[in-house]
Amino acid sequence: MLDLTTAWALLLAFAVFVYVVLDGFDLGIGILYPFFPKKRDRDLMMNSVAPVWDGNETWLVLGGGGLFAAFPLAYAIILPALYPPIIAMLLALVFRGVAFEFRWRAVRPRTKVYWDWAFIGGSVLAALCQGIALGALLQGIEVDGRAYGGGWWDWLTPFSLLTGVSVVCGYALLGACWLNLKTEGDFQLRVRELARRFAVATVAGIVLVSLATPFLDAGFFDRWLSWPQILIVAPVPVLVAALAGALWVSITRDNLDWLPFVLAIGLFVMCFVGLGISMWPYVIPNSVTLEEAAAPYESQLFMFVGAAVLVPVILIYTGYAYWVFRGKLDPDDGYH
Repeated sequence: MLDLTTAWALLLAFAVFVYVVLDGFDLGIGILYPFFPKKRDRDLMMNSVAPVWDGNETWLVLGGGGLFAAFPLAYAIILPALYPPIIAMLLALVFRGVAFEFRWRAVRPRTKVYWDWAFIGGSVLAALCQGIALGALLQGIEVDGRAYGGGWWDWLTPFSLLTGVSVVCGYALLGACWLNLKTEGDFQLRVRELARRFAVATVAGIVLVSLATPFLDAGFFDRWLSWPQILIVAPVPVLVAALAGALWVSITRDNLDWLPFVLAIGLFVMCFVGLGISMWPYVIPNSVTLEEAAAPYESQLFMFVGAAVLVPVILIYTGYAYWVFRGKLDPDDGYH
């Protein structure tokens, strides 16, 4: 039965997923910047996201604010455990946003180069920190009563670094698939080559993280590898393999430029499904359940009514923005 706590969990998962996809390819543009040193190419890349990038962080605010409102205990434990990567991520996003705007206003070419590297650094650091935070949450957070009981550096482990690098590669893949969708000609051919490289890196990251996760905790092992549970979850890796194969084929073909982007999003969908299988019904794996972390029913109901109104509105104006700026981007004439 879908109760209010579960509905809130699904809503927050949806908000985080939309953020990952929308800001993922946005950050991926910055990650790909070093592969395109020419000003004309970088201008084209930035123009591809200029009309829409400002609204992508809306979903991050919704996810963080919703966690505080609907699951205050989880918020109170997770935030202190992940202060360093979260603060670094937020500073990177701010610095990246400043670089995005000031790059256009730089008069001297040398100054524009500095802002380009600020854009690259902010994009890479934000993606890396998001992945590290995910890995640190997945590997478990030490809980003491109703508070964080661990140390300042508990988030920094080989597993969290692996998830961090995997997210950077995944965002670069999304960025390359987005550019494949929005561009044409020689630039598109170079983007496809990068998409193939980062597709391999992303799938490798998914495989490594998937192999390591069941051995982080006995609960994860039971959910993935115990009998007969393994039969229930087996479609997830099968679908990941199928999507990875289809993505590789789609990148190598000239038609259906939208297909690689859709298939890359499909890979992220399956990663989120796998994450849900690993964590459910916990919000902090094997320490705090959703029910234990939930706010009172009346508070959840009051906020859910507001979210039920606002989320469709956000989806409508976000979809409209992407619809208005659909189509290929010409380096000289803009969209056509």
